[in-house]
Amino acid sequence: MSDRLEPWPSMVYPGRLIVIGRDRSGERLVVIYAVTGRSPASQARELARQGNAVWTRPTDPDVLARGNPDLLVYPALVFGRGIAVSNGKQTADIAFEGAASPVAALEAGLRTWSFEPDAPIFTPRISGCVLPGASAALNIIRRGPDGSAERLYFEFLPAPGEGRMISTYAGENADPLPAFRGESISVELPEPTARGMAAAIDAALGPKSCGPDFRVAVACAYARVGDLSGVDLAIINHHERTSS
Repeated sequence: MSDRLEPWPSMVYPGRLIVIGRDRSGERLVVIYAVTGRSPASQARELARQGNAVWTRPTDPDVLARGNPDLLVYPALVFGRGIAVSNGKQTADIAFEGAASPVAALEAGLRTWSFEPDAPIFTPRISGCVLPGASAALNIIRRGPDGSAERLYFEFLPAPGEGRMISTYAGENADPLPAFRGESISVELPEPTARGMAAAIDAALGPKSCGPDFRVAVACAYARVGDLSGVDLAIINHHERTSS
């Protein structure tokens, strides 16, 4: 199945990634958030629904505390008039109300945010937003060569069965980790259900060439175009898979 999901099979360590698109029928919007992690603190997490949001939360608070909990625990997806998704606490600031477009919602919510203060990596903040219409937008805030925050927005109208992806890192397992660059990446969304799509991405993010398994969790939401009130949500957590 993973050969239908490029570029994930070739990305050894993407960090966190966001995909927004539509299913093959064209009737449902697809919003995906996946977490991979190298450090024990990053690995000691799971995704879980809490009310109108999907949060990253600790599986081992003692291990998580060795990292920076302020960067590791946050609402990854928020459901409301639209669906917001990001790799940090900025998700809660993405402004659905009064937004004329997904880009406007991102601009309003992210104006005071910068890249993460985790030198020397300076992890980019990645975010996305969909409103009840079929248009969507992605954003990345990364550190520029002069130390300032570069803000890039990608607005698009996904075709049936297709999505656009951004990730925090370019895909190499290197030190320091190279930030994602260039345009958002076109990806195929072949599965008809949220559970099937989450499983396909989980498989595609598996170890490369017998290397380490960086997978932490995947959340996949399917919602009807024009009506985001009902969300079909699937979550796969690494610790649950390996303990069963």
